[in-house]
Amino acid sequence: MPVRVYDPAPGERGRVLVVYFHGGGWVMCGLDTHDALCRELAAASGAVVVSAGYRLAPEHPWPAAADDALEVLLWARAEAGRLGCDAGRVVVAGDSSGGNLAAVTALRAPALVAGQLLVYPPLDASMGSESVAAYGRGYFHTAAHMAWYWDQYGGDPAHPHVSPLRAPDLSGLPRTLIVLADCDLLRDEGLAYARRLGEAGVDCEVRLHPGVFHGFLGLPLPAAAAARAGAAAWLAGTGRRGGGDGAAGFEPASSS
Repeated sequence: MPVRVYDPAPGERGRVLVVYFHGGGWVMCGLDTHDALCRELAAASGAVVVSAGYRLAPEHPWPAAADDALEVLLWARAEAGRLGCDAGRVVVAGDSSGGNLAAVTALRAPALVAGQLLVYPPLDASMGSESVAAYGRGYFHTAAHMAWYWDQYGGDPAHPHVSPLRAPDLSGLPRTLIVLADCDLLRDEGLAYARRLGEAGVDCEVRLHPGVFHGFLGLPLPAAAAARAGAAAWLAGTGRRGGGDGAAGFEPASSS
């Protein structure tokens, strides 16, 4: 499968290696749609970013994308030295459906990743949270959209590699940053996952951006610029500090 490697400082050593999975409901988008975002994350964090062109549904339903995500992680770790990175500082990251793939990959191989960056990820195919009712219509990304994406993707909704929120045990997962939009039908899934991570003893931080909607990260908005800069700073710190006390933080992020 194709990957695209972003190296902001060729020749440097011991850097963070980010394996990035693009959003698009598992059915659309790709390396080109997320090129600018990956460039910015690499330049701002100093990390090498590997963007994964995983197979898309419905032609390739679950578990194709999840298996591709794991394969790219394994490849990236094997190539870490050649890329000037530390194999102990590998982060899986993604937005929307890519955030789902990052969470699933961390669940499948927790010992291989030092962090996970999840940006408004879909985490439960049941779509039963209060935010679905509150923001399922009129906020760009609708409940009808999300239900169609889940249907195209396939898989058993109860399987933790489809719905990470249903995983029976989240202990042992790496430090986590979850970036959420307040006006997003997926907001409560992200908050619920963060609470479960904290209860499991995982160092988890939530940054909830008020007044914005699903997909805001790539838009020319002050909240998006702040979210990207914050994510890059978090990535740069992976592997350089100890874990937290296991509590999940819920600090609203500034939108200015």
